[in-house]
Amino acid sequence: MTPEDLKYTPDHEWIETKAGGTVRVGITDFAQDQLGDVVFVQLPEPGAKVAAKDPVGEVESTKSVSEIYAPLAGEVTAVNDALGETPELINSDPFGEGWMFELRIDDEAALGGLLDSAAYGELTGQA
Repeated sequence: MTPEDLKYTPDHEWIETKAGGTVRVGITDFAQDQLGDVVFVQLPEPGAKVAAKDPVGEVESTKSVSEIYAPLAGEVTAVNDALGETPELINSDPFGEGWMFELRIDDEAALGGLLDSAAYGELTGQA
């Protein structure tokens, strides 16, 4: 399932454009399915400046530990504190309540370099 109104990265993150040059970031349904049951999430600190492709956190599951990467350069403006108590939200609602963090991005034109739903579906063999 890849919602058509989002952008995607080859690292299996989704990006939702919000108002004021801000984006919301999470991992895709495909990624959470590959990880298995998520038991712990480490998120970036609000105020952190990140470059595109920088590791900004980790997702730990019963199968493995995977890094979370910044999809774009910017400043972390918010994190989903609910994941500290209920990391399994990533499994149950990856495109909703399982969001991870928000970024005020440095360059809105960089959104054009991300994958659309069809391209991400091809990448994952779900097209």
